Amino acid sequence: MARSLLDSFDCSEDRLKKVVANALGGADDGELFLEYREGEALVLDDGRLKTASFNTDQGFGLRAVAGEATGYAHSSDLSEASLKRASEAVAAVKHGYSGKLAAAPQGTNRRLYGDDNPIAAPGFEAKARLLQEIDAWLRARDPRVRQVTASLTASWQHVEILRADGHLARDIRPLVRFNVSVVVGDGDRQESGSYGMGGRKSFGDFLAEDSWQFAAGEALRQALVNLDARPAPAGTFDIVLASGWPGVMLHEAVGHGLEGDFNRKKTSAFAGLMGQQVAAKGVTVVDDGTMAERRGSLTIDDEGTPSARNILIEDGKLVGYMQDRQNARLMGMKPTGNGRRESYAHEPMPRMTNTYMTAGDKTPEEIIASVKKGVYAVSFGGGQVDITSGKFVFGCTEAYMIEDGKVTHPIKGAMLIGNGPDAMHRVSMVGNDMKLDTGIGMCGKAGQGVPVGVGQPHLRMDRMTVGGTQA
Repeated sequence: MARSLLDSFDCSEDRLKKVVANALGGADDGELFLEYREGEALVLDDGRLKTASFNTDQGFGLRAVAGEATGYAHSSDLSEASLKRASEAVAAVKHGYSGKLAAAPQGTNRRLYGDDNPIAAPGFEAKARLLQEIDAWLRARDPRVRQVTASLTASWQHVEILRADGHLARDIRPLVRFNVSVVVGDGDRQESGSYGMGGRKSFGDFLAEDSWQFAAGEALRQALVNLDARPAPAGTFDIVLASGWPGVMLHEAVGHGLEGDFNRKKTSAFAGLMGQQVAAKGVTVVDDGTMAERRGSLTIDDEGTPSARNILIEDGKLVGYMQDRQNARLMGMKPTGNGRRESYAHEPMPRMTNTYMTAGDKTPEEIIASVKKGVYAVSFGGGQVDITSGKFVFGCTEAYMIEDGKVTHPIKGAMLIGNGPDAMHRVSMVGNDMKLDTGIGMCGKAGQGVPVGVGQPHLRMDRMTVGGTQA
């Protein structure tokens, strides 16, 4: 058991609690957020170890919330003097304000992941050798392999959240990720493929030989598929989305629009639609931070609220938002365990954890067979979304044509274009094969990045706009 971060200060715990209580007195809410983090990254690129880094970071963030206003100060100096300066800064938000401090979140004894630091094993030299082995294995598999990039990253985060009433919440969060990308070429043409996996666990599951070979093989397979791909057509098509990672479109086009802050400020395309039909019947969307060892899971969020399984859309109707404490209070709702921050230097805000669409009753084969002419999107790369309008654009990294109910040739350059709320009404078939992504998701919002999970079953979406290179 790691020692308490409160012990890192140059004063007693009682003294700390007194400073925090004074800083937050008269506010509606707030906390002292303490963090210690270790991180390691190894990246092998084109046969050479390009990056090998290890870092530690620690600090605190002090927050006072008064109405819609927030005072926030942070420092890497864990001293009473630094905490007092921070308390003076955040106190400005309470000037002329008289609030009643909200009750602390309910505690939890639930454990979703272990405390062990994943950086420790295997050792640095063993990781470096493995990356070299992956490079050699891929080059031996196919003479068309021109470049291999493989990486191993891990972090170990210890957080403590102290409230004005002395309530202390604590969480230790391991996180690992393995990723490999391959560039293949034939003459002047080059294409790429990638595969990754991760979670809140040790490296053991991912570094077993059959596991990394599967991942490397999938990256190579995708690259070779793209090497044979024809230019994507442009126009309006029925679309089939594969299960798993394509749920990133749901995350971007719908998930962000269901975060509490955007709806309180009425800047979301879903604002004011609670209880209304915002998707086709049969569409149920859930955000669940309680899944063991998943990348987006949290025992408690960064305000100390236990994570939960929150239903957002049920059978097409909007039934919930994801909330932190401030937006929940201002909207007359309950916090949902979605108050997240990148680090002690950032304020918490409503963020997703593991967001997915639940399974329906159609088989993937039935869904594909129902399409006369369309596009089968197996994997997505980058995408953009406008929260206010709901408009999105996503690039496919692996996609195929569907002709007369059969998957035919691969296509490249396909872009899926649409509007989140409108796209959800275009879902006409939901598969019975829901699965989550392999543990690679990272979500950005307001300059902060946090790990997330996405997922869905196979889906059919009718008459979607596809941008391509062939008119």
